[in-house]
Amino acid sequence: MRLRHKPWAADYIKEHEGLMVLEPFEQKGKWQTLFEREQPIGLEIGTGKGQFVANMAKQHPEMNFIGIEKAESIVVTAIQKVKEVEASNVHLVHENAEDLRDMFAENEVDTIFLNFSDPWPKTRHEKRRLTYKSFLEQYENVLKDGGKIVLKTDNRGLFEYSLTSFSQYGMKLEDVSLDLHALEDESNVMTEYEEKFSSKGQPIYRCIATFQ
Repeated sequence: MRLRHKPWAADYIKEHEGLMVLEPFEQKGKWQTLFEREQPIGLEIGTGKGQFVANMAKQHPEMNFIGIEKAESIVVTAIQKVKEVEASNVHLVHENAEDLRDMFAENEVDTIFLNFSDPWPKTRHEKRRLTYKSFLEQYENVLKDGGKIVLKTDNRGLFEYSLTSFSQYGMKLEDVSLDLHALEDESNVMTEYEEKFSSKGQPIYRCIATFQ
């Protein structure tokens, strides 16, 4: 999908410094200081337009949320979504987080959310998949003991690859669903992609995995 360039995006991001974290690498080990209360941290990698992280923050005031998105033109929409829910327990980051260990200290995050990540279907691009072993090493480092990864996708290939990757890494699979919406899970918060794909009858896959 080609993104429409928004020349005003950079200024818009700076104007929302209270919501945006403009120097995220300086927050390593200090993320809790940005929130009103010290609570478990949920981290969404690839926030997109922000519907998921905004609604999660609204529905779960007992948690703090951080959404990372590298596309500047999409971050501005996420800002607008978060402003709409008027939640104080969420911050956004415009950054390409190639290594989370540069941004978060050990045991600083409680849950990582991977929602509809790029499947990178070609074999030569395997290392770019967010469930490749090098990413799992990062997640294991920044997650607390008992921390979990929640993966949702419409791509069966990525889902099956991720299940194998989690298992080979020695992780425990706590939940595996081949048709999430058939479960009628009222606690499920949908992303924009999820609404689009599920409305077309496509199954949504979900997995919850923890490091042992």
